[in-house]
Amino acid sequence: MGNGVKEGAVRLREDAEAVLSSPVSSKSDHRQVLSSLLSGALAGALAKTAVAPLDRTKIIFQVSSKRFSAKEAFRLLYFTYLNEGFLSLWRGNSATMVRVVPYAAIQFSAHEEYKRVLGRYYGFRGEALPPWPRLLAGALAGTTAASLTYPLDLVRARMAVTPKEMYSNIFHVFIRISREEGLRTLYHGFTPTVLGVIPYAGLSFFTYETLKSLHREYSGRRQPYPFERMIFGACAGLIGQSASYPLDVVRRRMQTAGVTGHPRTSIARTMCTIVREEGAVRGLYKGLSMNWLKGPIAVGISFTTFDLMQILLRRLQS
Repeated sequence: MGNGVKEGAVRLREDAEAVLSSPVSSKSDHRQVLSSLLSGALAGALAKTAVAPLDRTKIIFQVSSKRFSAKEAFRLLYFTYLNEGFLSLWRGNSATMVRVVPYAAIQFSAHEEYKRVLGRYYGFRGEALPPWPRLLAGALAGTTAASLTYPLDLVRARMAVTPKEMYSNIFHVFIRISREEGLRTLYHGFTPTVLGVIPYAGLSFFTYETLKSLHREYSGRRQPYPFERMIFGACAGLIGQSASYPLDVVRRRMQTAGVTGHPRTSIARTMCTIVREEGAVRGLYKGLSMNWLKGPIAVGISFTTFDLMQILLRRLQS
């Protein structure tokens, strides 16, 4: 009797997999992937453009030994505007867009796919994942996106901390780095990036999805309002970026070592140098208060845009 039940369960599972692999299901999956890619790309572009001046200011402080404060950050923004013009506040944003559009598209799309795969594995198809798989889906999505787009992140950091005369455009950065420092430099700082992305993306997606799940449970509404999504995204950004911030500082130092005068060293040595010269808190958490301002805004915009675009595209398809 027990064997018969097991065989029946296996057949049911095989039948379900056959349905999922059918042309109709495959076509639906392709549409979902394209929808996620488009929504993610738009979400990333809007979020990063909104906070680009603050992002550039944070990077400049991260790669220098200058002490960070809100007053000094404002002065840097103000004198950059006076000396180089208003649009200079967005210097490096073109490189950011070249990176963030594919990064966000891959990250959000990968997250949806990992959720689907893990949901099937844990038997939660069509329902919210339990906590650990939810955290794992976010971490895997962030790692996938970072691995595929890392050189663009390095180029963006170089453009943010150098004058216009040094690098005229994105392609110029690639050419000069390749000629003067070697192609391997394009992946310098990759390890701290991945180590930082795992807690950042994992906790960000985990927090956002958990807050949406709690909202459904206690409010009785299936979908949160846009302003509620913004609040959930802001909380997700705050937690995710705070957890991974020291590795973000180390990553920026390693990425810009070739143009800021800092020696090109390992993660441990870079971290030790920062702590020795600037202190553990002041050095490794330099600019975190600015991240608490821009991070929640950017992540809130990003998650909200993605969700609303997904809803819109589903309605258009139906």
